[in-house]
Parts: sequence; C-alpha cells; structure tokens
Amino acid sequence: MSKLLRWMLLGCLVFLAQGAWALAPDSIANLYGKTSLDFSLLVIKAPAIAENGATVPVEVAEIKPRDGAHVTEIAFFTDYRNDKPIARFNFGADSVATVSTRLKLEQTTNLYVVARWSDGQVTGGSTHIKVTIGGCGGGGAEHAADRVRQQYVGSMAKSMASPLVAAPLPYNYDLEQRERYAAITGNPIRQTAEHPVSTFSIDVDSAAYANVRRFLNGGTLPPADAVRVEEMINYFSYQYPAPDSRKRPFQLSTEMARTPWNPNSYLLRLGLKGYEVPSEQIPPANLVFLVDVSGSMSGPNRLPLAQQALRLLTKQLRAQDRVSLVTYAGSTRIELEPTAGDQKEIIMAAIERLSAGGGTNGGAGIQLAYQMAHQAYIPGGINRVLIATDGDFNVGLTSHNALLDLVKKERASGIALTTLGFGMGNYNDKTLEQLADVGNGNHAYIDTLNEARKVLVAQMAGTLHTIAKDVKIQVEFNPAVVTEYRLIGYENRMLKREDFNNDKVDAGDIGAGHNVTALYEVTFHGEPGSVDPLRYGSKPETSAKQKEFAWLKLRYKDPQSTKSKLLEYPLERSLVRGMAQTSDDFRFAVAVAAFGQILRGGEYTGEYRLEHVMELAKKARGQDEQGYRAEFVRLVELAQGLQPLKAKIAAHRE
Repeated sequence: MSKLLRWMLLGCLVFLAQGAWALAPDSIANLYGKTSLDFSLLVIKAPAIAENGATVPVEVAEIKPRDGAHVTEIAFFTDYRNDKPIARFNFGADSVATVSTRLKLEQTTNLYVVARWSDGQVTGGSTHIKVTIGGCGGGGAEHAADRVRQQYVGSMAKSMASPLVAAPLPYNYDLEQRERYAAITGNPIRQTAEHPVSTFSIDVDSAAYANVRRFLNGGTLPPADAVRVEEMINYFSYQYPAPDSRKRPFQLSTEMARTPWNPNSYLLRLGLKGYEVPSEQIPPANLVFLVDVSGSMSGPNRLPLAQQALRLLTKQLRAQDRVSLVTYAGSTRIELEPTAGDQKEIIMAAIERLSAGGGTNGGAGIQLAYQMAHQAYIPGGINRVLIATDGDFNVGLTSHNALLDLVKKERASGIALTTLGFGMGNYNDKTLEQLADVGNGNHAYIDTLNEARKVLVAQMAGTLHTIAKDVKIQVEFNPAVVTEYRLIGYENRMLKREDFNNDKVDAGDIGAGHNVTALYEVTFHGEPGSVDPLRYGSKPETSAKQKEFAWLKLRYKDPQSTKSKLLEYPLERSLVRGMAQTSDDFRFAVAVAAFGQILRGGEYTGEYRLEHVMELAKKARGQDEQGYRAEFVRLVELAQGLQPLKAKIAAHRE
C-alpha cells in the first residue's frame, strides 16, 4: 500500500471516528428524552491519561439544590457505550449530590456525566481521557484505526436495529452486577404430612431494610436478593412483653389471624423479646474499631459517614470501656492503641485523622483487629470488633471462605464481630452478612446518620451485649390439624431437623432488649390448600391433641455456656383472632412482610398490592415516637411510583 493511500485511509478513519463520537452526546440526550444536552455545566475531575486495565479515579464536585429542585441521579457514559450508563448513583431530597468513584475504561474516550434533577432538568459535563494499551500509548495507528472502525460500525448497526429508548433504565444494571448479594430462594409451601417440622436460626440483623430504603430513596427498586424479609420485619421495635429477670433471657408472645393476601390461610406470629439489661449492669466493653480507608471508601456516604457513626458511639463509652482503632487499605495500621472510654478527645482525634486511598486488604485488617482485641481482652466483658466498610475486599486474604474461617476461629475465643456496611455501587452485602453470622455478631447497613444513631446509640446495648446465643426455633405442625405451612423469610437461616439438638451447630444471638419476629403462613384442614389432596393418601389420624395445631421448641445458650437450654410451648387454634382484634404490632409486621414479599416478586401474595400494604400499615402505626413506621409508609408510596413493579423486578432478574 502506498504512503498516500495509507494517509487517505487514516484520514477516512479519523473522519469516521469523529462521526461516531459526534453521535454520543445526542444519543445520551435521547435517553433522557432531550434533543440535546449542554455538556459544559458540570466539572469532572479525572486524569487525562489512564492505563488500560486500571480503574480511573473520577470525581464530580458537589451539586447543591437550587430553586426547590435537587439532583436525583448522576450517571456516566462513554463514546463506545452511549446507550446506557457505565455507572449510576442516586440521591435523596436531603442530599448534596457528589460522586467520588473509580471507573474502568476500555479505550480512549470522552467521559460524559449527566445529572438528572427532580424538576425534570438535565445537565451534563464531559472530559477526554486517553487510555494507553500496555503502556505503549495506544498500540499503534493501525490497531487504533481498527478499533474506531469496529466501534463506528457497531454503533450504526445497533442504532439501525432498534431505536434508542427515551425513558431511563429502571435500575442500574452495572451497579447491580458490582453490588454482591447472596442468592435467595424463597421458602416453599410445605405439606405437613411430608414435612411436619420446620427448624431455623433466629436473626436480629436489620441491614436489608436500610439498604432497601437506600434504593427506594434513590428512585430505584432493589434487586430481589437484597430483600431479606425477616430483616425488614425485625428492623422495627414491637411492644412484646419482656422477661422480668435474666434467669430467662427472652419471653415468647404469639398472635394469629387470617392472611390478608390469602383468605384460605392464617398468619402465625412468633415474637421474642430480650431482657433489657439496666445500663449500670452492662459489662465493660473492649471494642476494636476496624475501619476501611481504601479508595473505594471515598465519598460522603462512605468514610465520612463511618467517622460520624463512630463518633456517636464514642460519646456513649464509659471509663471502664476500652477502644482500639485499626485501619486497612493496601496495608494495615494501628491508629489507636487500647484507650479508656472516657478519653474521648483522644479517640475522636484518631477518628478525625482518617482519610481514604489505596487498595483493600480486608483480610489483613481483620487479623490485626483480632490481635488488638486479644491484647485488651476483658474476661467476662464485651469483646467485639466493629468493622466499617463497603465490603470490597480486593487485596490479600480475599477468599470468601478464608475470611469466614478466620472469623469462625476467632469467635471461639469469645470475640464477636459486628459489620457496618457503607456506600453503594460496590457494596458487598454477601460477605458482610456472612462474616457477622459466623462471627456471633450482627450486620447493619448505615445509609444515614440517623441510622447510625439508631444502631449505635439507641440500640447500643442490643448491638454490643449478647444475652442469649445460638438461639434456634423448631416448630412441629400437627398433620391432623394443619395441611400446609410456609415460613416467611429466614431463607439463609434454615437448619436441618437434627441441628436443633446439636449444640455444635451455630445459630443467631439475641442482644439486650432485642426483639425477634417470625411469621408462618398456615393452612388448616377444611381450607383449600395450594395442592390437591392425594387420591391414595392416608387420612390424618384424629386425637385429643387436635386442639394443638403445633408444638414450639426453643433452644438457646447462656453467653458463657456451651450447653443449650430447652423451652417448649403448645400452640392451639384458640390463638386465632379477627384481624381487627389483633395488635398494632401484629398488623404492622404483616404489612412489612407483605411489602418485602412483593419487592421480591410476590410469588405468594396473589392480588395483594402496595396500596393494600399502605392502608394496613397506616392503620397500624401505633406508637411511633421515632417516626420509623411513618417512614415505612413513605417508602411504600415511593415503591408505588416505580410501577409496574413486577415487570421491573423481572427485568432485574434477567
């Protein structure tokens, strides 16, 4: 090929490249229902040159509300992928919109940022980033030209095959892929004649509700696996009767009424209330604050919020308490040796010094935190590591099972682990939930300072002080009375029948003042069930025990014991009441359970809709001093605005 011909070809390719890139702003504008956008209004901070394969640090400065409007969403686009964002962040009405993140770019591109406002306005910004290939500055003109040609042809083919959609995507698919949740398969309906016994571990975590709230406040529906129904129910406090002494660490209460979404079944509510330990009787605490200060924790809803949360907890400490502070990024560091709880200025100063940057060697950080916990160990006291992180472990001991094994080994020494989740986009809920489970701790998601206050101040005793460990529930349903049943939630807490009597099998713990709620949907004989009766099946035997529809057993251990204790209770049909005669707590818990199930796809909720949930919850708000139940009603209203709900949930799962 002659030199002249090569120059002509290269000129054509440059022309095509410019044409392809010219499509990007208009294509992005079309996604937002606009004919054009001004990409000079927002400023992006990003390096001019980046290496392929590395993530690029990107910042968008604070965008404050104006004229009664606020930013609801910030999204990033590139030239080579302008039909949907490579990342998206959502903001509530009371938020100052700002983004500090890292993006993976595949090739040299213009990077576009788009802010959507609550009043319908859309503003944008852009910057050019050159991506080098293997440190060679682009890999040569011929390879670059080939990439441009493929990009242009692909863009044109896509645009001719299907028009661009004007409406925004209902959920951030890229962030859903980066956020990690354990897969949940809903509990099935069990036929009592075949499976009369149901066994599970209790759960006092509340992370799922706060995380769902974050999604809804941001204007998107949560992925189905982010919705753990039992955690949504247990987020709320209920006025269950409490034990009057520590001899029995919790008390059982029960209620039962018709299921609002299924007229042929009943809902059985099991409620446990933990003993409320007087503050002067709470043992001294040895706490290790383990804080993730890696680059992924930059941004106002990550490290700065974690610092605010730890300052709130520090204010509650007593002279007999001890606090250590360990940080981890690419490496680990002891920021504060064990310090008395009344030395608040010293502790606060250590928290204030923290800043984010670097990798995420979470495994090494946890190991060092446990070393500090052993160093200041208090026999008979509260010994606990509290980790504040987004869970994005990417350096060092990152094997999921290796982390779990480490925490499981340390719990045997009497040191518990509480996980506090922060951030969005790369949030690793799966790891944080399971670390807390095997660490005899609890898992909370901190999306606001108010949530930090709830978990670390209002519920501090329950978060830190365990009054009963390895609490298991087993219900044996009477086949002569019950045809079928279903446990709502607790899918990742199910146990084998033989695990109930095995004291070596770990289960959930109850903290001081905690309440635990579980709901069973139960169908009695004489009511239509979910399956047809067997033609050749044996009829259930009748007996004097027909008044009992179930036998409830509870097992638990005292905090310092390795041997469990057994409690047993008969459950009779006389429990059944009309829905109007049940307590506000019962009806509100049912509303939350219905909401959680609908968010997960509503497999068993039939035609029960969000307006029904809202009506039930509004009438059952009862005492709501902190406004949490009123907030729940508002979240249901937000979810209504994201209809059609089932279509969007199906889209999330594809």
